[in-house]
Amino acid sequence: MAQLRDKAEESQLLERVRHSDREAFKALFEKYQPILFRSVLQSVLDPDTAHDIVQETFVRVWDHRASLQPHLPLLAYLFRISRNLVRDMAKHSSVRKRYEAEMPETLHSDSPDESLQAGILEERLQEAVRNRLPEKCREVFLLSRVEGMSNAEISEHLGISVKTVENQITRGLKILRKELRDYLR
Repeated sequence: MAQLRDKAEESQLLERVRHSDREAFKALFEKYQPILFRSVLQSVLDPDTAHDIVQETFVRVWDHRASLQPHLPLLAYLFRISRNLVRDMAKHSSVRKRYEAEMPETLHSDSPDESLQAGILEERLQEAVRNRLPEKCREVFLLSRVEGMSNAEISEHLGISVKTVENQITRGLKILRKELRDYLR
């Protein structure tokens, strides 16, 4: 009986959230934040990152509140959003590590000659991004690499699929590698 009452309460709160009731949203946050935090923390093993992901999860719920389904379990929805955010974060982190590993050592040097080379290389890279990448590819690439947005965030921001974002980034990296390889010869 208590379970039915809890489900009815949650449905009422969700309906109020759908109509932008901040107090109802706060009540849901207070109820589910600790559970979600523990779950995310098991995946990322860093409390600060876990808090960020939980916050982003609830931000997304609020941003998409009009499409909430009060008859569906909120906790499952929260877990799915947070799992996707954890996956996106891991993917973004691996891409960043790969990108850093591919950077020439001269970018990290204190030698004047090497610093000059690094500056020239940086200019060449910026020029290649501006002049060689197609417009949509450049936009996606800059949002990813300069703004640090995840693929899911770029997808949502530009109204395109995550797969399209991934394809544009791959295309951009391929073009830039070729440009820099030609320059470094």
